[in-house]
Amino acid sequence: MNDSVNNIRVDVETAYVATQSDPAQHRFVFSYTITIRNQGSLPARLLTRHWLITDANGKVQEVRGEGVVGEQPHLQPGEGFRYSSGAILETPVGAMQGAYQMVNDQGKHFDAPIAPFRLAVPGMLH
Repeated sequence: MNDSVNNIRVDVETAYVATQSDPAQHRFVFSYTITIRNQGSLPARLLTRHWLITDANGKVQEVRGEGVVGEQPHLQPGEGFRYSSGAILETPVGAMQGAYQMVNDQGKHFDAPIAPFRLAVPGMLH
């Protein structure tokens, strides 16, 4: 339910990091690059993040924290912010979803949802 004032678009690209993974030790490392774009009519700042990371065993890691990669980007209308981070799973397939907690320049707090996306070792899913 986006209105034109607070409209944050979140796009995600993922990759399996084979060089940091060790399947024999149940360690599967994934990187993800997120692009956050302010498609609303008011500037807004990203305050905090909330992630749910689920592996194929149903194990859920919950992550909350201030900002992203040590920053709290302030996005003007039409402006974007891109960053990369990572996740470590015990299984070759998993998923992430969450939300960014934002505040616009009028002081209104709102959530920018992050739709579920898959983390998967290439060739694991057909």
